[in-house]
Amino acid sequence: MKKLVLMRHGKSSWEYDVEDIERPLKKRGMKDTQRVANQYVKLEGLPQHIFSSPANRALSTCKLFMETADVPKKKLTVVDKLYDFGGNSVISYIKSLDKSLDHIMIFGHNHAFTSIANIFGNRFIDNLPTAGLVVLQFDVDSWKDIDKGTTELLIIPKKLRK
Repeated sequence: MKKLVLMRHGKSSWEYDVEDIERPLKKRGMKDTQRVANQYVKLEGLPQHIFSSPANRALSTCKLFMETADVPKKKLTVVDKLYDFGGNSVISYIKSLDKSLDHIMIFGHNHAFTSIANIFGNRFIDNLPTAGLVVLQFDVDSWKDIDKGTTELLIIPKKLRK
């Protein structure tokens, strides 16, 4: 069995005149990330390894998630290929992962993550919102063999706000 967790970066700020890859998180993005991290760990435990896009908003979301969930920094790999909005580079990367990894998490971007969730999951997701998280489960031994899986969990931060 393989478990793939996709988490879209938290709400980012357009307030600064910076390149897209450098956009920072808004405070709401930070709070939502912490809410989702607490909920995910309570329900699913910790992933074996975490991968992140190098974009500031994705990597900041990732690091905040790891800090909130008490995941050791050595479990993080930043991958340039994950700065992808269409999904093909992300899918290619996932399919290249070592089969010894069974539970992984990726931090990145839309529309890639909504597309991947709909390609591989069995539940249609109209849009994975910022700081949204989806878990896909596959009954395979190797990442290269993933095909249609099961959408096991969807965490929407708006539903966690009080």
